[in-house]
Amino acid sequence: MTTTQSKATEAKDSQSEKHLVKPSASYSLTLRLKIDNKPGMLGKVTSLIGELGGDIGAVDIAGFENECIIRDVTVAVRDEHHGEQIVVNLRDLPGINVVHVSDRTFLMHLGGKIRVTNKVPLKTRDDLSMAYTPGVARVCMAINKDREKVHQLTIKRNSVAVVTDGTAVLGLGDIGPEASLPVMEGKAMLFKEFGKIDAFPIALNTKDPEEIIKAVKYIAPVFGGINLEDISAPRCFEIEDRLKKELDIPVFHDDQHGTAVVVLAALLNALKIVKKDIGDLKIVVTGVGAAGVACSKIIMSAGAKNIIGFDRTGAIYKGRENMNFMKEWFAENTNPTGFKGGVKEALEGADLFLGLSGPGTIEAKDLAKMNRDPIVFAMANPTPEVMPEDAQPYVRIMATGRSDYPNQINNVLCFPGIFRGALDCHAKDINEEMKLAAAEAIASVISPKELCEDYIIPGCFNPKVAESVAAAVAKAAMRTGVARKEYKVSDDE
Repeated sequence: MTTTQSKATEAKDSQSEKHLVKPSASYSLTLRLKIDNKPGMLGKVTSLIGELGGDIGAVDIAGFENECIIRDVTVAVRDEHHGEQIVVNLRDLPGINVVHVSDRTFLMHLGGKIRVTNKVPLKTRDDLSMAYTPGVARVCMAINKDREKVHQLTIKRNSVAVVTDGTAVLGLGDIGPEASLPVMEGKAMLFKEFGKIDAFPIALNTKDPEEIIKAVKYIAPVFGGINLEDISAPRCFEIEDRLKKELDIPVFHDDQHGTAVVVLAALLNALKIVKKDIGDLKIVVTGVGAAGVACSKIIMSAGAKNIIGFDRTGAIYKGRENMNFMKEWFAENTNPTGFKGGVKEALEGADLFLGLSGPGTIEAKDLAKMNRDPIVFAMANPTPEVMPEDAQPYVRIMATGRSDYPNQINNVLCFPGIFRGALDCHAKDINEEMKLAAAEAIASVISPKELCEDYIIPGCFNPKVAESVAAAVAKAAMRTGVARKEYKVSDDE
């Protein structure tokens, strides 16, 4: 066996061990290759990449040099190690010179992913005199006389601060404010793309709840809403509660409520298929952190009565030790029978398993104990509590947080529309009624004819989602008295 064959065999063995992880654009490389200009050389390259499990996206000619063709080959891989294996094997191919390797994800992030641009031209003296001095003074004094005009005459009308301390970044944990910035920039992109909202990342260099609350209050005059992001529990509960009380603009912790709204939307549609009432469900929740508590709260607001939650210690029940204030609340308001056993026992006769914990929390065979037509939402990322392939024989409806399986429960279905609706009516808050309205709006995007086991939640690129959510949220805000401005309902709503 040649060295190249040996390395290729090792790579394929590694691939078989990782059969659950598919190549992804999030790990994609552009390989600049100098290839001898002979028949069959490109075929050798593509064959080797395919044998090693790489997914070729594009092959472009970048130029010619002597008797070689320079090509750029784009390849999606599983992870960094997989990409390195492919590059090493290509370097061993006779007639192939690997000139350069570019990570496409890092290239996208060079210099950041967002920027500020002017909305109006600044080309003449007249433009300058109106946008800045002396004309701007008149606008300042108008706001000074009537503070509410700040919503009409400044960026506050359409801007959101994405605030974090970098302590609970999805899948990464406490990585600090600087390292969290790429995630916050990405969030700002989603606000702009799906909600037409200008959002800006604010990463705070403190973990002190009091300091975070102060900082947000100090910057609040600029923004029409505050989106709290990736702040660890239980501090996130106190920070959000205090800011909601002390500010007159919407404050929304997306890790909690965004997840909860989309979970409820998916559940509402799933129940239409299995023909069950939410008040009759037995629900098992693993992972009673920020998202687990919020999901349980909104499901209870929608009528659920029997929820049993689990954390690393075990079942949560009244009188249990090792609990923070939110878990004390959870114990007081859930687990009506005082169940103290394990997750496997709790699944006996359950209708819904809601996973917000981590991989391997349950085994697929445990799902066989559930009630008829079981619903499983396994949302740990990137590896769910149970893989859909393994759960398939036991469940009627399956959802995850991943984009490569049907029924992705994705927060982007929620927060752009919620903030769009709140900003459109100058809302002072995002309350429970507005969240419930958002969930029902998301669910309603799927028509009765479209609804099926593999399609209980719309895709994030469906343009109807943000529009429907915004309208429903604004109307709920007016109904509950938190809107400062009347929302104009169009004829087709």
